[in-house]
Amino acid sequence: MNAGDSTFLLGSTGAGDAALTINGAPVQVWPNGAWIAWVALPADSIAHFELRAATPRDTAQLGYDLRRASRYVPPAAGVWIDSTSLGPRGRVWIDAGEYLTLTARAAPGAQVRLRLPNGTIVPLVADPSRADPPEAVRAFGWDTLKLQTQLRTDRYRGMLRGRVVGADPGPVLLGTPAAGVAEPPWQRAVLEAIAGPDTARVEWPLQIALLDTFPTIAVVDDDPDRLGGGDGITPGRSAAGGTYAWFFPAGTRVRVSARVNNDLRISLADGADAWIAAGEARPLPGGTPVPRGRAGAVTLTPTADRVLARIPLGERMPFLVQEDDRQLSLYLYGADGDIDWIRYGPANDSLVRRVTWHHEPGDVLRLDFDLARMVWGYRARWSEKDLVLEIRRPPPIDAGDPLRGRLIAVDPGHPPAGATGPTGLHEAEANLAVSQVLARMLEDAGARVILTRTTDVPVDLGARVPMAETLGAELFVSIHQNALPDGLNPFPNSGTSVFYNHPRSLPLARAIQRRLVERLGIRDLGAARADLAVTRGTWMPSVLVEGLHIIMPEQEAALRTAAGRELYARGVLEGVRDYLTAVTKDK
Repeated sequence: MNAGDSTFLLGSTGAGDAALTINGAPVQVWPNGAWIAWVALPADSIAHFELRAATPRDTAQLGYDLRRASRYVPPAAGVWIDSTSLGPRGRVWIDAGEYLTLTARAAPGAQVRLRLPNGTIVPLVADPSRADPPEAVRAFGWDTLKLQTQLRTDRYRGMLRGRVVGADPGPVLLGTPAAGVAEPPWQRAVLEAIAGPDTARVEWPLQIALLDTFPTIAVVDDDPDRLGGGDGITPGRSAAGGTYAWFFPAGTRVRVSARVNNDLRISLADGADAWIAAGEARPLPGGTPVPRGRAGAVTLTPTADRVLARIPLGERMPFLVQEDDRQLSLYLYGADGDIDWIRYGPANDSLVRRVTWHHEPGDVLRLDFDLARMVWGYRARWSEKDLVLEIRRPPPIDAGDPLRGRLIAVDPGHPPAGATGPTGLHEAEANLAVSQVLARMLEDAGARVILTRTTDVPVDLGARVPMAETLGAELFVSIHQNALPDGLNPFPNSGTSVFYNHPRSLPLARAIQRRLVERLGIRDLGAARADLAVTRGTWMPSVLVEGLHIIMPEQEAALRTAAGRELYARGVLEGVRDYLTAVTKDK
């Protein structure tokens, strides 16, 4: 468990008339025996709790130990180094001219330095700063205006440039050293903290290789071993381990600029980089040129449900698609513009009103597709060395009966995984029950429904959106029940929320959120953007609904009743209807 000075415990006494105490403090018990408590945590790694429940008929006691994530606790006196704080660690490949930032935690006021294997000394300077609040608090805390953190005086930072450190980690894209092979002592970097006559030392587990000045070119491939199961897309992140921002189809060629352990950095344009999984890139032979394209005549081909824009490039280069309300912008990294012709197709097709292009700073070619209607969905793929951008048409919606004929994917979230309520209700079970009610309501209103699962048999997370896309779904609604991370107080931070990823889905999220709050009558946590697997798809508006917090006793109890599930489903139904009605006014 990773929490600060407090966390929550939940469970059931089995009887609603029980009096419950935890370490002597009374805890509210709901009529069905469920309870949830906010408890203080001691500084030690193991927190012990004594639970005692009593009814007029019986008494039960339980001793419960909670193990916290291990943390380094500095000694009361003397010089010290927190070996768990060293960053980066592991295997790093970097350009010889690039600075690598080093961070460490050590005794305040000490002289801190890194001694390299060849005797070179790299100083680390004091970097006092306030601690960052836990990410869970930033993401789920209700009142972020009251965040308070302590000033830290034990942080140090330094820079390293053009140095090989430790044993050779091997080629940047061809395998890794054998596990368990130890570096000779003379190859290890050592961090020293010096205070007066005392010195603390720890080995820094770091291996640095310098990339060849000759460019390393790779091709992205989410299934390099041909095992099947990939979706043909390699996501790119703006930071190692960060959220997804790019979606590169298999076959895209990229220039490798660095690697940190299993994260590969690729250079897109001047000052623009992305990170991808190193396992989803294959090296091309040495001497392969840096990807460079030349955009030619653009051809638009209208079909019944989409417009296909074909852009010849002569090279499968990295790109980014961004959307606005009525515009799609395609950014081609490292492309020249030679677009003398833009052919729009039949005159009676008006989805794409205009295509314009220009060069942006950083060697980026930008194409803007101005639309007559709001963006409904899009996707991009390679056809030989042409990039094909598919722009989806909004479906035909009857203003007077907006749900009639619409094909809506309803996704009962989980299993596997999922949260569990105090009395043992599994989220997957509650999600399916609400989804089945919602599917019936939608069908009664004239819609057609795709359920991504109809039983408690697990469905792979990565298969849910492709299923909906293959069957032609026009909207995707994933039904969930919320929980909270350890260390976040559920009493002020629980409520209703709806998540989206791409801008086109925000109006749908807001419409459902408004109706759910009206129906359920609990705290309005608002609509929010989140990098969630089932909302990343770009082919249709999609949202993930967290209607109730299953860890809260009264909300779990509501999910066990037909009336509670009906209220949840009706809120979603009304939100979808409101959204589709609003779409008909977007003419």
